[in-house]
Amino acid sequence: MVYQIVIASILGLILVNLILNLKSIRTPSTRARLPDKPPLISVLVPARNEENNIDNCLESLRSQDYPNFEVVVLDDNSVDNTAAIVAGYAQRDNRIRMIRGKPLPDEWAGKPFACQQLAEEAKGDWFLFVDADTVHASHMLRSVLALAMQLKTSMLSGFPRQLNRSLPQKIAVPLIYFVIVGWVPLWWIHRSRSKMASIAIGQFLFFSREEYWRIGGHEVVKARILDDIWMGIEVARAGGRHVAVDLSSVVFCDMYPTALAMWHGLVRCIYSVVAITPLLLFVLIFFATFVYIAPFYWLWNGFFMSPTPLIWRATVISQVVLILLIRWLIDARFKAPTLSVWLHPLGISYILIIVLYAAWRWWIGAGVSWKEREYTEEETVIK
Repeated sequence: MVYQIVIASILGLILVNLILNLKSIRTPSTRARLPDKPPLISVLVPARNEENNIDNCLESLRSQDYPNFEVVVLDDNSVDNTAAIVAGYAQRDNRIRMIRGKPLPDEWAGKPFACQQLAEEAKGDWFLFVDADTVHASHMLRSVLALAMQLKTSMLSGFPRQLNRSLPQKIAVPLIYFVIVGWVPLWWIHRSRSKMASIAIGQFLFFSREEYWRIGGHEVVKARILDDIWMGIEVARAGGRHVAVDLSSVVFCDMYPTALAMWHGLVRCIYSVVAITPLLLFVLIFFATFVYIAPFYWLWNGFFMSPTPLIWRATVISQVVLILLIRWLIDARFKAPTLSVWLHPLGISYILIIVLYAAWRWWIGAGVSWKEREYTEEETVIK
């Protein structure tokens, strides 16, 4: 019984943290006004084998109602039609240009090197790094610039809407925000007087040019697979202000469209987290097993397998209700499919399998692969 009360208490604390987060996270406004002299914004898109995504991304960027921007796409040694598609857009729209990626140096991970090359080519006063699988509302640039200037950020990132069209996406992808927004005290981080790293999601990273180069550009995270998370850490180390906002009304992403892509993507993320410190492995396993899966087992066991006291049943029911309420609040805020809430036990079990697999690969030093590139353990540990 003590165990059940402890788990219910932990879930209660997570719910309180979530409510504070949801109240404090800012959202770009459709009513945002342009500055008197709109600065040039460089939208920087690293693209490696993105022929299925780059067309929608560039169409949405061309439709921005912001009057002063350029789009620079780096073809990162693609072997599909990415370069040809981008070249066609560049011929039709002089705001779009393409550069060819250089061969990847040994000491760099792929995406940081692509972003560094893009920044060196950018002409803007502001740099916006977006993934090629993102699509953007027409007021995106106008509204995020206004919010970044209002908050006086060194880097603005946040939570795009994940479209989650396939069943595998519905099962697993919403759990990313479930973990982040449930666990991380963003309401406290954003109000803290000391500069602290918030949550950075690489689908959308927005810097002023001055702050980007003051921090050191992507070179400071050149060997990191999770370059976005580490960029947030480096911003904080450099004394900059880093804020995560709700981008679900202006940025949309079809992340991990296939089951295989999702498996490799999540293994890459968790492998990198575990490599920071093995202690995180035990935290992930504990929460996945005892806080997010066990209540459903005890509910089934207590009602259908063995007689249990009424107070015990009520406590277990409260645990399940709290879990589903937390899921519903997060999924509703970031517009995830309602089905994802009811698939929660399946999704958490899937994530737990990935955690164990990623931990095993880290333990044996096997590394991970991403975008047809292999990354070793040494590229993910703190140096």
